[in-house]
Amino acid sequence: MAIRKLLLPLTGTAAGEAALATALMVARIWKAHVTALHVRVDSRDVAPLAGEGLSGAMIEEMMSATEKESAERAHAVRTMFERFVAEHGLTVQEARYGTGDATASFAAVTGREEDLVAQQARLADLTVVPHPEAGEDVSSSDALHAVLFDSGRPVLIAPRNAPAHLGQRVAVAWNGTAESAQAVWAAIPWMRRAEVVRVLTAEEYQRRGPGAPELQDYLALHGIEAELATFKPIDREVGAGLLKAAREFGADLLCMGAYSHSRLRQLILGGVTRHVLEKADLPVMMNR
Repeated sequence: MAIRKLLLPLTGTAAGEAALATALMVARIWKAHVTALHVRVDSRDVAPLAGEGLSGAMIEEMMSATEKESAERAHAVRTMFERFVAEHGLTVQEARYGTGDATASFAAVTGREEDLVAQQARLADLTVVPHPEAGEDVSSSDALHAVLFDSGRPVLIAPRNAPAHLGQRVAVAWNGTAESAQAVWAAIPWMRRAEVVRVLTAEEYQRRGPGAPELQDYLALHGIEAELATFKPIDREVGAGLLKAAREFGADLLCMGAYSHSRLRQLILGGVTRHVLEKADLPVMMNR
């Protein structure tokens, strides 16, 4: 299936511009539409603090400050979007089939980011999420987890710096889980147009389910000739070994399942998903 619509949640961070560049690259590859979505904080969410012993006047002041800050951030994000599309000669219009080129539009809505992003992502072929900022706990990325857990669609985590190219050398992390299978399904359009595809697997990463040779046979039925490569953990970190293998392959896109264990267990113990999210320096497409 071709990619026709991308969703890009924007908050105005430095990583947001790299995500814009990544989304534009994907859009040009597939002649797709990018919807840049900014979710403004609803000042009414401050009201429940009244139960914390704050006076009505204090609540009003906090709501006013929240509204002002939200408006300023929305203006900054809109300005960044408009500057970026102007610099890159991107046509700004509503999503429409058959334009023959990449297009983009901007939307600002008010509410809870995790709810609205997940809802909008359900009617997007791919959601591009900015990389967590340096030092930021990846578990705090509401947009990322909303797409992974509540949209049923794949998410592409953009690197901190926009890639020079994307999708020419595709690496697939395989461990036999349902999440890996979902990632493979979403990656088939990318693998079909890639110059080379490599399946990365490790004994420490494999779970109960089909092995890498079986995946190789399955991909062949789709006309995809994939190499197989085994990697080793680094200092017992499977994620570190996986990223090293992807770099050695020269991958410009890594596809993998997310959170084979529960999210809570992953956040407490670490896990491959968390390591890749925090350390990857290439575009990573994840499914759950």
